[in-house]
Amino acid sequence: MARIPGWTALAAAALLVAGCSGSSGDDEESKDDGRPPASAPSSETMPGLPASLTSQKLDWNSCKATATGPAPGGDWRCATLKVPLDWAKPKGETIGLALIRSESSGSSDDRIGSLLFNFGGPGGSGVDYLPPYGPTFAKLHERYDLVSWDPRGVSASEGVRCRNDKAIQAAESVDTTPDTSAEETAFLKDAADFGKGCEKSAGKLLAHVSTTDTARDMDLMRHVLGDAKTHYFGISYGTELGGVYAHLFPKNVGRLVLDAVVDPSAGTVGHAENQARGFQRALEDYLKSTGQDPEEGSRKIADLLKRIDSEPLPTSGGRDLTQQLALTGIVYPLYSKSSWPALTGALEAAEDGDGTELLAQADSYNDRDASGRYGTTTHSQRVISCLDDKERPTPAEAKARLSEFRKISPVFGDSMGWDTAGWCHGWPVAGQHETPEVSAPGAEPVLVVGNTGDPATPYEGARKMADELGKGVGVQLTWKGEGHGAYGSGSDCVDSAVDDYLLDGKVPQDGKICE
Repeated sequence: MARIPGWTALAAAALLVAGCSGSSGDDEESKDDGRPPASAPSSETMPGLPASLTSQKLDWNSCKATATGPAPGGDWRCATLKVPLDWAKPKGETIGLALIRSESSGSSDDRIGSLLFNFGGPGGSGVDYLPPYGPTFAKLHERYDLVSWDPRGVSASEGVRCRNDKAIQAAESVDTTPDTSAEETAFLKDAADFGKGCEKSAGKLLAHVSTTDTARDMDLMRHVLGDAKTHYFGISYGTELGGVYAHLFPKNVGRLVLDAVVDPSAGTVGHAENQARGFQRALEDYLKSTGQDPEEGSRKIADLLKRIDSEPLPTSGGRDLTQQLALTGIVYPLYSKSSWPALTGALEAAEDGDGTELLAQADSYNDRDASGRYGTTTHSQRVISCLDDKERPTPAEAKARLSEFRKISPVFGDSMGWDTAGWCHGWPVAGQHETPEVSAPGAEPVLVVGNTGDPATPYEGARKMADELGKGVGVQLTWKGEGHGAYGSGSDCVDSAVDDYLLDGKVPQDGKICE
């Protein structure tokens, strides 16, 4: 999540995903059903861009398998879009973005256009995540081509890997809530070393993976796909991307849905506080659901984490469960209420001295498979958010705020507080802004969906996003539910409101509440 250090705010975190490569193949052509090709460039011009970019035609072919799973098959097709490496030099070097699409399932007469998706992170692979989500968007699919992509610096789009698997596992032993000067030195050295690894891997790309860069990529994507307006569904970090896009291209805004909303008014420290508050709130809701007193239950978990900090727990696989891995193992099940029973079992086992179940939760979140291979989502997350974020709290400033973070969350406060200093410590590229600009005067109404029980992007951010988009633009819809994200989470009220907006342009009343 941009400017949210620590845990990725990724809406698709709990999915076991299968995807495809963004590279084109020549084994199977895109289907031809007689409809106008969705990839035909629109007739409008894009001043300042060369024809090699604006007139490119996407070569849609069968998707390939990736390291995360087999090819999706069916109607899914993949292609590569060329975009400028540096948007300040649009006629210079280009990079390729991996795209995936499934054409609308209804008749061509009812087709609205393309519906772009970003599932969060930053660093989430849209190429991997969209196919498993296909059934969730079946109704939308009748009138939209479902389209997603790997943003620059992510997975198949010039993805960045800052460390090898052996180094990632070794770094899990670094204490991320240091109690001694030696632990603090090791913590900060590890952070700086990570940045050096990113610089070595990404090279000159490291300075061109910002949210603003990706928003500009989106508008070229809209043009090449043949759409006069951008229709978009952004989740988690994807809401920030959507807000930045609306600010840059208000006249090109079509129907935008922002679900699980990032607070655009918060900087690095503010986001860390928001996320500590959100996870603590979700943890307390979980504890209430098990019949425990939230304050007492939180204290019990905090005590467990202190013991693990002093002496990591053994696991059946031979690896130790460190405090940071235990925290991640607690965070992961909080993303979805359906995972709360798994958290109960994992905590009970940990209290009995066995860290296996919490480690399994952490490994799932960290995208580590049984063979010890790690995904690169967290690498991409860091290179994007550290380029976005100008604010760089010092270790001294982080330590001075720890008591404040502990008041917000006795469980997550220490880790979130320290991470404000460690996340971008010694980063080789300067950040771009304190907070993103999302005001979009003149844009069509944007639907902003907030969930009162969201752990990663607390509910309060939805109102702030709606307000900053501007009067007559930001329209807030509230769901009183649990988990990260609202659409497709069991509320007919939410799903109907979003569907009516995307399919028929019906804008709900600002402030509408779904119980």
